Amino acid sequence: MMMAKPPSFWSYLFAKGNRPLMSDWLILVESLSDIGQAETPHKVMRIADYLSNPKLFSGRRPYVLNLARSYGYQSEGYYASLLAEARGHRVSPSILTMKELSQKGLYAHALPELNARLRDCRSKGAQHADKIFIAFSRCQTPGYERLAREVSDWFRTPALEIEFDPKQPDEIARIRTVPPHKLKDERRAFFLDALKAYTAGRVKAEKSRTPAKWSLAILMDPKEKTPPSSMASMKRFANVADKMGIEVEVIDPSDLPSLSEFDALFIRATTSIDNFTYRFARRAEQEGMPVIDDTTSMIRCTNKVYLKEILENAGVPIPPTEILDEKTNLAAVFERLGSPVILKTPDGSFGAHMVKANTLDEMKAGTEKMFRETALIIAQSFMPTAFDWRIGVLGGEPIYACQYEMARGHWQIVKHGADGKMTEGEHLTIAIEDAPKEVVDVAVKAARLIGNGLYGVDLKDTGNGVVVIEINDNPSMDYDVEGEILKDELWRKILSWFSNRLEQRLGFQA
Repeated sequence: MMMAKPPSFWSYLFAKGNRPLMSDWLILVESLSDIGQAETPHKVMRIADYLSNPKLFSGRRPYVLNLARSYGYQSEGYYASLLAEARGHRVSPSILTMKELSQKGLYAHALPELNARLRDCRSKGAQHADKIFIAFSRCQTPGYERLAREVSDWFRTPALEIEFDPKQPDEIARIRTVPPHKLKDERRAFFLDALKAYTAGRVKAEKSRTPAKWSLAILMDPKEKTPPSSMASMKRFANVADKMGIEVEVIDPSDLPSLSEFDALFIRATTSIDNFTYRFARRAEQEGMPVIDDTTSMIRCTNKVYLKEILENAGVPIPPTEILDEKTNLAAVFERLGSPVILKTPDGSFGAHMVKANTLDEMKAGTEKMFRETALIIAQSFMPTAFDWRIGVLGGEPIYACQYEMARGHWQIVKHGADGKMTEGEHLTIAIEDAPKEVVDVAVKAARLIGNGLYGVDLKDTGNGVVVIEINDNPSMDYDVEGEILKDELWRKILSWFSNRLEQRLGFQA
C-alpha cells in the first residue's frame, strides 16, 4: 500500500494553537550518557528510575520513548515497555514490536510489501546502499524515504537499520533496532534532528486543569468530498469529549506512525479494505486500541456477498437476492426476480456502482460492465418505498432512527450526476423509542451478526414486512441529522463506548 508523508496535523480543522492538550514526552535510557538532557528539551530518565518509581507520573500520561540498549526478553528495556503499557503510558516500541523484530521469522509477513517498496525506490533512482538508517520514519540515505515510512508504519521503533541481501539486492535481509550508545557522529546528529522534528508541535505546555484520562484520535481525510461526519460535527464531538475527560485530536492519512500516541481510534473517513482506513484499523488493533471501525466489521460490511449469506443464514429478511457470475443464466434470474432488477457491485457505497435494469437487455449491459471489475455481482428485486430507514446500532443497542427520503425524481436516496455531483433526499430523525418496533428489532439482530461496534442498518418497510438492504460499518453521523434528537448525547454514547473498553482493558472500575 502506498504510504503518505511523515506525521502532520490537520491545520484547517484544528489550528496548531487550538489543538487539544497532549501529555509530555519522556525519554528512557539505560545510561545518561546515551542521550543527554542537554540534547533534547524533553525529560530524560534512567530506565532503572522509571521501573522503581511507579507513582512518579501520577496524574500524568507521558509519551514514553524507550531508548534502551537492548529490547531482549526480560531485559531492562523489555520491562520498561511492559510496565509503561501497564501504567497506561503510550510507549514506543511496544512489547509486540520488540517481539516481532527479535526474529526474522516473526516479521517475515511484512517483507513482501516492504520488498516491493524497496524495488519501487530503486526504480525511481535511489542510490545503491548495503544498508540504510531510519529514525522516527525518516531516512538518512536519499531516495528511500517511502520505504522508511512504510517500515516505520510496520514497526514503530525510534531507530532502525535495514540491511539488504548482497545476493538479492532488491530484497531486505534484516531489520534491526539501533541502540542509542551505537549512534555516532552524523548518524547521531541525524537521530537527534529526527527526534526534534517528530516531537515538535505535538506537545503543549501543561495547563491548570485536570489532565485528560484518555486520548482519542479521529481519522479524517481532508480530500474527501462527502465524509461520514462533517468538520463541524467533529468539533462538537471534541467539545463533548473534553467535558468527559477525553482529549481528541483529528489526524489524517499521513499520521499512521503517530497512531500509537493515542488510546483509541474513531474512523470518520469512508472505509475500504484496500485504502488507508484498513491500515489504521489494523494498526490500532495491533496496539490493543478500541477502534471504530474494526477490521472485521470493515471486511464484513463492505462486501454485499458476505452480507447476503450471513443475513439469509440467520433468518434476517432481505429482498429476493441472487449472486451472479459470468456464467449465470441472466434470463432465468431476471424472470425470478422480476422487473426491474437492481444490480450492485459487492463493495459499492453511497449508492454508487448500482444499476436499475428494467429490461433483460439493460441487465446484460449492466452486468457486462460490472464484470470488468468484479467476479461476482449482487442482483436484487426492486422494492420501491418513499424512504429508507436507517437505525444506528452501537454495542448491540439501537441509538438513533432516521428516515432518508429518495432524491427528487430518483429511485435512490442519493443521486449521482454525470458531472460527479451528488444530491440527496430530505431526512426525518425520530426518537428511537418512537420508531416501529419491527424495524428496530430487525436492525439490531442484523447488526449483532457483524460485531459489537457502530453500524448503520438500512431497511425498507414494504408494507408486507421489513427487509434489510445493507449494513454500514461507517455510517453517516452528523449533529444536525442523526444527532438531531439526541443532540450531544449521541456523542456521549460513542465516547462512553470507547471509555468503557479502555477501562476494561486496564482493569479499572467503571
